[in-house]
Amino acid sequence: MNFNGIDFDTYFKHYPDENGFFGKYGGAYISDDLKQAMAEITEAYFTICKSSKFISELRGIRRDFQGRPTPISYLERLSGKLGNVQLYVKREDLNHSGAHKLNHCMGEALLAKYMGKKKVIAETGAGQHGVALATAAAYFGLECDIYMGSVDIKKQAPNVARMKILGANVVEVTHGLATLKEAVDAAFAAYANEYKDAIYCIGSVLGPHPFPMMVRDFQSVVGIEAREQFVGMTGELPDAVVACVGGGSNAAGMFAGFLNDPVDLYGVEPLGKGPKLGDHAASLKYGTEGIMHGFNSIMLKDENGEPAPVYSVASGLDYPSSGPEHAFLRDLGRVKYDVVDDEETIDAFFTLSRTEGIIPAIESAHAVAYGMKLAKQMGKGSVLINLSGRGDKDMDYVLQNYGIR
Repeated sequence: MNFNGIDFDTYFKHYPDENGFFGKYGGAYISDDLKQAMAEITEAYFTICKSSKFISELRGIRRDFQGRPTPISYLERLSGKLGNVQLYVKREDLNHSGAHKLNHCMGEALLAKYMGKKKVIAETGAGQHGVALATAAAYFGLECDIYMGSVDIKKQAPNVARMKILGANVVEVTHGLATLKEAVDAAFAAYANEYKDAIYCIGSVLGPHPFPMMVRDFQSVVGIEAREQFVGMTGELPDAVVACVGGGSNAAGMFAGFLNDPVDLYGVEPLGKGPKLGDHAASLKYGTEGIMHGFNSIMLKDENGEPAPVYSVASGLDYPSSGPEHAFLRDLGRVKYDVVDDEETIDAFFTLSRTEGIIPAIESAHAVAYGMKLAKQMGKGSVLINLSGRGDKDMDYVLQNYGIR
């Protein structure tokens, strides 16, 4: 399929380019020391990860440890409540450790093993990436340092406990807003001192090249499975595919399976409390081009051009930028990026729980909320939503702050 001059038949061969750019977005804006480390990871990825031994081992891990493929569930009762559009969810909440994050964490940790590294380092917001990497580290016998903002540590206590039980060292980050951006800052600083013995396993399609490409590739299993499963269930493609977007790993993986199809793709960002700067984290909707954490993308900026304070009810979405490939797909018009606010999200959290017996992560509830809205607008057809994670980690927070609805 050709879209705005881009041939999506060969898209993955050309994007990113050899320097890690998706159009003008991406790249590697880092120190010389880290450039050497990134070059080492890039070379290893393009050699080790293309070997039949690596691929065979990763496939076995996905099948026998992660429980892949995860299923698609038809939301019959919710669909009936909303009208004639049929809603489906890709059940990444059933992936081992409770979210899509393990897809790239097992790949990155396996790469670390093949490279002879002894430690994995990462940041986390909602804690799902931290839990997934701690799981991968335990599986492969690696040391694991997870950097997490103190605000998120309080919001996501169950996941903090899980990381510690799995043997990870959870490093509390207290500077700035003490959320996801600051956790990334701290993790990058630590990695700069330890890159000879460690590998940085970034939690999304963010950061300097090759991470946006690597994470997308490892996460593409979600979209590849979903496409095959949906056609097998219904005999046709969905009319629309929806996924939440913070950094954008679950969306990048889901969209990868459908970019070359006549399917409408929707990325859903957190509007939070409203459109005022500081009240949301919708960078693709309200941001401008800028460089942070080693890559060029669309970001929310303050009056000095620095990354602006952001907010989201979902700890995994409160980041002031988004993956460079999402910025590229936005500019092309191939993916439409829109927003839902906290109230719509919490309503969707309870609605899905009570109509279908599935408690979604608050991050995923953003996609559910938008899928419900889309179903009312479309009138007919089908919508496939990526349910990127389960809501166990969020239950205490939701009940304390919103009560029972």
